[in-house]
Amino acid sequence: MPYTEQQLQALRDALASGVRRVRFADREMEFRDVAELKQAIATAEAEVAKTAGTPVARQIRVSTGKGF
Repeated sequence: MPYTEQQLQALRDALASGVRRVRFADREMEFRDVAELKQAIATAEAEVAKTAGTPVARQIRVSTGKGF
């Protein structure tokens, strides 16, 4: 089940207020730390962007060198 915009906003609000427990309509999620909450936000943002048809921003870095 993909995340909704309301669920994404609830995750962002939890991060801003320092709360580790987030309640959606019928589910409650508790995160161990801020890093886990940030990962959930990144996942939710990617899923919301995917369902909205917005391309996910990707970054490619190229490094070259001369010789061995």
